[in-house]
Amino acid sequence: MSHVASWVLRRAEADDAASVASCAAEAFRHYIPRLGLTPIPMTKDYGEAIANAQVWVATQHGETIAALVLDVTGEGFLIDVIAVQPRHQGTGVGRALLRLAEDEALRQGHDSIHLFTNEKMTENRALYERIGYVEYKRLALAERTRVFLRKPLR
Repeated sequence: MSHVASWVLRRAEADDAASVASCAAEAFRHYIPRLGLTPIPMTKDYGEAIANAQVWVATQHGETIAALVLDVTGEGFLIDVIAVQPRHQGTGVGRALLRLAEDEALRQGHDSIHLFTNEKMTENRALYERIGYVEYKRLALAERTRVFLRKPLR
């Protein structure tokens, strides 16, 4: 069964901050019991991200169903947050946002793209590895271990 894209991808605007925050909360809520803490994307200031980073949303019938936060850091082009509402997972919208992120990285002159995730988010790590991301660093923090992955684009 093929999925026809039934969403619209666009840059987020200031008035999207609350819907992006809600989308991230829904997407990451199920990790709280596994992690024993609130995932960082659930606590992010999305108004600030929209003002200072590159935030994209996928909307369907006026509802934000997925969100993507991109940024440029000292390590290069970063996927800071990717969040898909649970009922829209498996529809291809997350993959569409990942493709958009890679296209934006290339368009902005970057040869690779990187991201990080919690080591306990094993299904996310497996997805990223399947699509070409390779672990290059781990950072043990007080309450979590971050796994950093990078994908060459050229």
